[in-house]
Amino acid sequence: MQRKKILLLGASPIQIPPILYAKNNGYHVITCDNIPTNPGHKYAHETFNISTTDKEAVLNLATEQNIDAVVAYASDPSAPTAAYVGNKLGLTSNPYESVCILVDKTRYREFLRKHDFNVPQFIYATCLEKALIQIDTLSFPLMVKPADSSGSKGVRKINSVTELPTAFAYALEFSRSNLVIIEEYIQRKGYQIAGDAFVVDGKIAFHCLANEHFNEACNLHVPIGESFPSIIDPSIQDRIIKEINRLLSLLNMNSGAINIDAIIDQHDTIYLMEIGPRNGGNLIPEVIRHSTNIDLIAYTIKSALGEDCSTLKTITSKGYFASYIIHSEHEGIFNELSIDEFLRDKIINMELYVKEQQSVYPFNGSQFGLGAMTLTFNSMQEMLETMHRLPKLVRVALAETTYTSL
Repeated sequence: MQRKKILLLGASPIQIPPILYAKNNGYHVITCDNIPTNPGHKYAHETFNISTTDKEAVLNLATEQNIDAVVAYASDPSAPTAAYVGNKLGLTSNPYESVCILVDKTRYREFLRKHDFNVPQFIYATCLEKALIQIDTLSFPLMVKPADSSGSKGVRKINSVTELPTAFAYALEFSRSNLVIIEEYIQRKGYQIAGDAFVVDGKIAFHCLANEHFNEACNLHVPIGESFPSIIDPSIQDRIIKEINRLLSLLNMNSGAINIDAIIDQHDTIYLMEIGPRNGGNLIPEVIRHSTNIDLIAYTIKSALGEDCSTLKTITSKGYFASYIIHSEHEGIFNELSIDEFLRDKIINMELYVKEQQSVYPFNGSQFGLGAMTLTFNSMQEMLETMHRLPKLVRVALAETTYTSL
């Protein structure tokens, strides 16, 4: 019997888990991206040097290989390509246009506003001059973001118009469409809400929400980790899932993983800041597996193959688990990683992506992560207190001078 073929878009370190799962479960694994040195390629049966955003080239590859499924794991830029290929070849996939809306911040914000979701006031522009004309309609502080980037790349908070030129230029560096969105900053109540959910037959069948953590010494808008379960009141969590289900229905999203990024403001108003049509990064699926015994990587592959996922249900988290992205606050040459003795017995797994004498940069976006770890704790209090201390407990030493991450 011929093995089913799965095309995985991307082979970066965070995309290795689905590659390994598919290979270990007897599927023929094909990877493609335009970085031949990405480590995931070495685990695939076949690899191709094709950009995951080149949807026509990927479609040609998928057609030639006669694939049975296409997966864009933990990648917003690749998600439209997966949907495009899936739609064209009649594979299990979500509507291409809906996926494009979700990964484009301007289109997504417009969609939210049109359908009466809560959304911060915003403008968008392709050049600074147009942004300066419109910015008087907004109230500071403001968030300046690339319209179509991911991993918090190019994001800055500004408090005055004098900061806009630098922030706008920075955001523009990471926008493939040369479009920047500027929106009013929402003062959140408690933790920012992260997590993943899984859609079966058009509705969320499973969800697991988390507390999102940041390192203010680097960038307050780039998460350094997530801790599970969320401490948000269950009634508010129910409201979040209800709103996401309404969004999914309007977009005709039928199946697969979604990544959640939401904020509750001081009045308990819910803002669905980002609903990514893919699994979360930062090891979120792996931590969810520890927390609930639900393997969203397995369900992602099964769903892409059109297999039955109807048995998937939300269950209560068992224990306290978290992910952490190892990072540096400074630019320099990596020398070594030092882990406090207190933390050692709490580490479930750790991977270091950087090597000695390699250049490292301040953690201003997910592309500057140096490694990742999953952790376990004895209580919610221990978990949250430790997450706040992690930059002190996991120290990146640079050549000649040792810095700590707080």
